[in-house]
Amino acid sequence: MKIKDGFVLKAIAGSYMVVPLGSRVSEFGSIIKLSETGAFLWDLLTQDREKAELVSALTDEYDVDAVTASADIDKFIHKLEKADLLA
Repeated sequence: MKIKDGFVLKAIAGSYMVVPLGSRVSEFGSIIKLSETGAFLWDLLTQDREKAELVSALTDEYDVDAVTASADIDKFIHKLEKADLLA
């Protein structure tokens, strides 16, 4: 899975925002705020990744077990799919 082209992550005043670019602005029409962990996963998803890679990266970066990381990633991916942000 991978983030669609036409979206960037911006750090603004200590917050992380997903911003649509070009034609995506009229298609998407909003900005999404992400947590630090969401921004970490977003950065990983700028390249095509398997869920197992995301779980491994999350458990390496944060003090979280694989079961919790997997469940959190499922929630995050669901939100990205619902917003139609995944290619």
